[in-house]
Amino acid sequence: MEDALPFFSRGYLALFALLVFARSMDFLSTWIATPNLVLEGNPIAQKLGWKWGVLLNIVVVILLAQWALSAIVIATASVMVAARNFQSAWLMRSLGEEMYRNWHVDRIRETPLGLYVFCLAGNTLLTAGVGGALMYFAGMHLVPLAIGMGVISYAVAVAFYTLLSVWRLRRGSRKF
Repeated sequence: MEDALPFFSRGYLALFALLVFARSMDFLSTWIATPNLVLEGNPIAQKLGWKWGVLLNIVVVILLAQWALSAIVIATASVMVAARNFQSAWLMRSLGEEMYRNWHVDRIRETPLGLYVFCLAGNTLLTAGVGGALMYFAGMHLVPLAIGMGVISYAVAVAFYTLLSVWRLRRGSRKF
């Protein structure tokens, strides 16, 4: 296990700035896409809301900036989540959260489950493969290893929250 960096050291401040930027981009992209958190995929973040979510993230950033590996993993995953959010935020915002959700749910219901899961696996496994290759070839170099771990963490999060959403959608449609 790596040693913790002293608070307010040069390394701590650099990682703190990186985490503040990455987490801020995640929050900004989420706010642009779903200001009322209607489309938020993480049920914990949805329950916390903006105020408690920001407060929790401030604490997490202050603590995680002490450990380079953890900070870089979280920063990498956060920036990738933000990029994914920004990709569709314009459509979510222009249609409105409710209309976008209804449109998206209708598309999922019209798609065979096997095809949907296959495409999700293609997306996440290819992304995780890049992260895995980066980790493999990083050797003992901390930064590329941590970035690879962040890419894999992102892929796992996308797969997990997307499957959770589809499971909840499918479970809810059985009641009809």
